[in-house]
Amino acid sequence: MMSSQGGIYRRFLKRPMDFILSLMAIILLTIIPVFPIVAILVRIKLGSPVLFIQKRPGLNEKVFKMYKFRTMTDEKDHNGELLPDSVRLTKFGRFLRSTSLDELPELFNILKGDMSIVGPRPLLVQYLPLYNERQKRRHEVRPGLSGLAQVSGRNGIGWEDKFDLDVRYVDRVSFISDWNIIFSTIKKVFVREGINSETAATVEPFQGTEEERVKL
Repeated sequence: MMSSQGGIYRRFLKRPMDFILSLMAIILLTIIPVFPIVAILVRIKLGSPVLFIQKRPGLNEKVFKMYKFRTMTDEKDHNGELLPDSVRLTKFGRFLRSTSLDELPELFNILKGDMSIVGPRPLLVQYLPLYNERQKRRHEVRPGLSGLAQVSGRNGIGWEDKFDLDVRYVDRVSFISDWNIIFSTIKKVFVREGINSETAATVEPFQGTEEERVKL
């Protein structure tokens, strides 16, 4: 259960902290200039549009448009169908993912209030009907740029373990836990841990828990 201090942080302090930190990060990454350089390289190496925009469920399952730098080409076969992810995910795209540079445009989602710096990662809209009642609780907070599941294994752990960690985070939101996750995220990005699963170029799609599949 969340402590009273955790409740105060979640209700009154977390959103202002997100706004201030995301605004500072956007300004800094524009001045350095990381944002312009990555955008130019994506345009040259992967084509346009530079941004990958996709609908994701956020707080209380409200759907929003999430921004990322694209990491795949639009290569198609002779029938006009997109080639598999493993083919379209180039070496440059893998670099963007391993360094998490592809995630930087999500700072604008945080600034807008769609996301938080820390929270469960926003997943695909089509997963919504597949969650059990406990897993749905991951939407009781804003989705995050990083979260407890990401610093506990990122794509190297299974879906159900990720969701358990997401719900654990929801129950224990606090200023200290958020900053522990932020520092752990920075460390993991530098050592590039748990970027992809062992059996897919990106990550295997969630197909529901075993108990839910039985009901279907």
